[in-house]
Amino acid sequence: MRFPIIQEQVKFWHAQDLGKLELLRATYITHTFSPHTHNGYAIGVIEAGAETFYYRGDVHIASAGSIVVINPGEMHTGQAVDEAGWSYRMLYPEVALVQKAALEVFGRQHDIPDFPKPVIWDKELAQIIRKLHITLENSVSRLERESLFVSALAQLIAHHADGRPKVRSEAEAHHAVMRAKEYLETHYRENISLDQLATTVNLSPFHFTRVFREVVGLPPHTYLTQIRIERAKTLLSQDLSIAQVAGETGFVDQSHLTRRFKRIVGVTPGQYALNSKNIQDK
Repeated sequence: MRFPIIQEQVKFWHAQDLGKLELLRATYITHTFSPHTHNGYAIGVIEAGAETFYYRGDVHIASAGSIVVINPGEMHTGQAVDEAGWSYRMLYPEVALVQKAALEVFGRQHDIPDFPKPVIWDKELAQIIRKLHITLENSVSRLERESLFVSALAQLIAHHADGRPKVRSEAEAHHAVMRAKEYLETHYRENISLDQLATTVNLSPFHFTRVFREVVGLPPHTYLTQIRIERAKTLLSQDLSIAQVAGETGFVDQSHLTRRFKRIVGVTPGQYALNSKNIQDK
């Protein structure tokens, strides 16, 4: 007989000594992540249960003992396979940290390392990543923390990253999308229309929407929400109220921000703000 996990539990924190590394330890049962992306990598280990997620055109299942790796800017979802839910430990390193590790592994300047498989079965490495995560949660030894972090990244890259440069999108489309992303990042507070955005990059709304989704993996409005959430995280760490942050980032109100924030980050704005305050008080 399968017994369901009792309740959802979430802990989110930062490892400031490792380049503002974000970490998450969670048990989710009914929570469903909306389609979203990360500016950096998402790397973790499933400790119990199983998670299913859509990524790069396919549905994947990561069960206990497996490693999950999501590349930067890649759209993905996330939810439990069944009523038992899943428990996992996740790290969210910035691209620069992974590139630095790749330089050590490949011995040359490397494009952003690409991990072709989002679910990896490597028992030894899974144990290493789990030990790293536990250490970053409990140990104050900088040498221990940094040594394990560098070692884990290096082994992950050496054994599972594609050593070849990632294939680029068609140049013209890529350039148009980059311009659109820059526009969204500048005008994220505004109620931007599709016509307005498409005109900015000299494409028809239909063509622009198709190209943007092909390159980014998300429709423009979802990517705009991503930008607003990232800005909200910054403002929450500056001790602004959730209502103030909602107003500053283009959300309709506090409840709108809270719903979107939890669906993407996995914790509420209040939980995120409390963690940021605890870091500043140390």
